[in-house]
Amino acid sequence: MQDVVIVDAARSPVGKKNGSLGGAHPTDVLGQIMLKVLERNQLDAAVVDQIVGGCINKVAAQGMNVTRTAWLAHGGAESTPCITIDSQCGSSQEATTLAHSILAAGHADVVMACGVENMTRLPIGSDAVGKDPKMGKPISSSYFAHHEFTSQFEGSERVAEKYQITRQDTDAFGLQSQQRAANAIANGYFDSQIIAVESPVMDDDFQKTGDTVVVTNDEIPRDTSLEALAELKPVAREDGVHTAGTSSQIADGAAVVLMMTADKAAELGLKPLARIKASALVGCDPVLMLEGPIPATEKLLKDTGLSIDDIDVFEVNEAFASVVLAWAKTVGADMDKVNPNGGAISLGHPLGATGCFLITKAVHELQRTGGSYGLISMCCGGGLGTGTLVERVA
Repeated sequence: MQDVVIVDAARSPVGKKNGSLGGAHPTDVLGQIMLKVLERNQLDAAVVDQIVGGCINKVAAQGMNVTRTAWLAHGGAESTPCITIDSQCGSSQEATTLAHSILAAGHADVVMACGVENMTRLPIGSDAVGKDPKMGKPISSSYFAHHEFTSQFEGSERVAEKYQITRQDTDAFGLQSQQRAANAIANGYFDSQIIAVESPVMDDDFQKTGDTVVVTNDEIPRDTSLEALAELKPVAREDGVHTAGTSSQIADGAAVVLMMTADKAAELGLKPLARIKASALVGCDPVLMLEGPIPATEKLLKDTGLSIDDIDVFEVNEAFASVVLAWAKTVGADMDKVNPNGGAISLGHPLGATGCFLITKAVHELQRTGGSYGLISMCCGGGLGTGTLVERVA
C-alpha cells in the first residue's frame, strides 16, 4: 500500500443564494480552482493522472460529467480522465476516498479530488424532477415495502427527538457557528485556503450585465443573537427545533484536494500538508438518515487505533444542528475542537462541494494550530456517512 498525502487543498469563496457566484457557470468556478491549485504548486496539468469529482444535481449546467467539462474548459490536459460521482451531500468527500484508494493501490501517482454545486442555478432536488412524466421519479413503489421515505428535514427532527436535543440546544449551536466563522474571517484563518474566482455580474433580474467581479470572500456568515434566533419559525414542523438559523445555508462553490503518493510528492519537490490515515463510507438507517457521522467516526478510530481524544480538529457537517450535537453526544467529542471556525450553518453547504470544503478547512487548521490529527465526516441523504482521518505533516 502506498503512503498517500495531500499536497494542497483549496476552495472558492462560498457564495450565498443569488450572490456573486450565482451567475457563474459551475464548470467555470470549479475549473478555476482546479487549474489555480496546480499553478500555485508550479505543476503542469498533465501531471494529474485522474480526477474524481462530486456533485449532486448532475443535470443541465452540472450535467455531462461536470468534472471533465470543468477541467477541459480551463486548459486541463486532454489525457487526464475525470469522473463525477454521487454520494449525496458527501459526494466530494467520497471522491477523496476513491482518490485515496486509487493512490494507495498504486494505480496512479497524482489524483485530484474535487466537488462543485451551484444551488442558485440548480436548487436541491433538481435531479429528481423530469421534464416528462415518463422519466419517472427517483423512488419506486417497491422502496416503500422496505423503508419509510423521509426528507432530510424530517430526519433532522427525528434525530433531535432520539438524542433529546432541544430548541435551546440548536439555537445555541447555531449562534456559536456564526460567532466562530466571524472570528475566523476577522483573523484571516481562511486566507491560505481560499482562491479568488472571477464571476459575471448580475442585475436585479439575475441577468448578466457583461461585467465581471473577482470574488474573494465568503458571503454567507450573518450577524445574529440568541434573541433573534429564538424568533425564527421552525422549517420542518410547527414544534420542530430547527430553523433557518440552525440549518445549513443554500450556497454556491467548489473545492479541490490535490493528492499524491508520498514518493511522487518527494520526486516533485512538494511538501505535503497532511497524510491520509484512513477513509470510510458507511451505511445507516435511511429513515433517520442523518446519523452517518457516528458509525463513520467509530470506523475511522477503530481502523487507525486512535481515540476520540487524540483528534485535534473535527469538521462535522452542520447540515442541521442536531446532526452535530447527536454525533458529539455519542462519540464523546470535545466541542471546543468541533468546527472551530464555523460550519455549514454559518458558511453554507454547497452540497457536492462540501466534502472537499471540509477537508480543506481541517488540513489548513491543523497547519495553523500545529495539531496532529483531523477527522472529517458528513451525513448524506439516503442514510450514508462519509469519513476521512488526516495527520498533519510537520
